[in-house]
Amino acid sequence: MLTFEDKKALAVKGEDCFILAECFFDRAFPRPSYLFNQRGRSAGSAHLQKNLIKFNPILYLQNKTVFIEHVVAHEIAHLITYQLFGRVRPHGKEWQNIMTQVFKLPANTTHQLDISDVQGQLFPYRCLCTEHQLTIRRHNKIKKGTSYLCRKCKSPLTPANE
Repeated sequence: MLTFEDKKALAVKGEDCFILAECFFDRAFPRPSYLFNQRGRSAGSAHLQKNLIKFNPILYLQNKTVFIEHVVAHEIAHLITYQLFGRVRPHGKEWQNIMTQVFKLPANTTHQLDISDVQGQLFPYRCLCTEHQLTIRRHNKIKKGTSYLCRKCKSPLTPANE
């Protein structure tokens, strides 16, 4: 799906981020492995103990500039945060400082990309105050006995078509 040039562009941006971090912290960081098989609505994910970053190939192909300018640094900031501070809040002050001080980027915790091409089937559920659209994962958990409450009215979510 991704070309060699696409994968290289992501890796080169990753290397640029590591060089910035090494200059800032005056220490070396091990380079991660990259996979291009992130699924779902996430643009990418950092697997801390494995020193691995996954990128979503569909979202990348539709948003190359955003990935190169923001997503790569976002995920690398997670790895650097882990290597410097261990287990801390994923988007906590340590991660935010790396984003703003080292990479000079806003510390946005979520992306604003169009996810219509990667959004799975949604299932309508309702509570006492509104209708909700749940993912297949939550829908299947409800079918197995898990219950979810509306954050607003605190009533249980039930299938809208029952």
